Amino acid sequence: MWVDAGSGTLAQLQRHVRLDELDAIWISHLHADHSADLLTAYYGALYADIQLTAPIPLYGPPGIAGRLAHFLTNTDIRSPMEFAFAVEELHDGHQVRVGALTLTSRAVAHGIPAFALRVETTERSLVYSGDTAPCPGLTSLAKGCDVLLCEAESAQAPSAGEQVHHTPEDAGDTARAAQAGRLIVTHVGRFLTPQQAVARAKTRFDGPIDYAAPGATFPVG
Repeated sequence: MWVDAGSGTLAQLQRHVRLDELDAIWISHLHADHSADLLTAYYGALYADIQLTAPIPLYGPPGIAGRLAHFLTNTDIRSPMEFAFAVEELHDGHQVRVGALTLTSRAVAHGIPAFALRVETTERSLVYSGDTAPCPGLTSLAKGCDVLLCEAESAQAPSAGEQVHHTPEDAGDTARAAQAGRLIVTHVGRFLTPQQAVARAKTRFDGPIDYAAPGATFPVG
């Protein structure tokens, strides 16, 4: 599975699997830092040295097919993005099986259609926040999960206006409220070091906390 396709992630993905070896792609929302590499993946899937036996299942927010086609179309003929991707739009409570995994999506608070993801087997579970402010949808989705992979983009909550990201403290609060077994912070904003983000999250959550450094791997359960 490829979860969120921000710029640069396709190159990292291909260190491990080819596009024709993917079982699914899941996209939390359509901001470019979470979806831009889908454009390159389209060309890779159709024109590189691989041959798809079927379009890659792509789960994403409403409108994702039209958005991709708009960016890929260079003439008055719509790009056939459906040749590369079999799109299924997410909704709150969307659930699908991918191999041995059950994927459950919940709507979260990011100012645009956005979703968090719970990936689970019969014995293990990981929840990924996507980008979101603290919200009941994420907390309920993460209830009792083994690992919560949570963004910590904001150095501080906004004094005015709509909050659309977690602070490190918020990540700790969400992990504590959900009774998660472990917290891993990701998407740390540029005004924080990973060490600062972990230290601040620790003021709110007593369980194990790590930072999702590039290339790092973590056990689940």
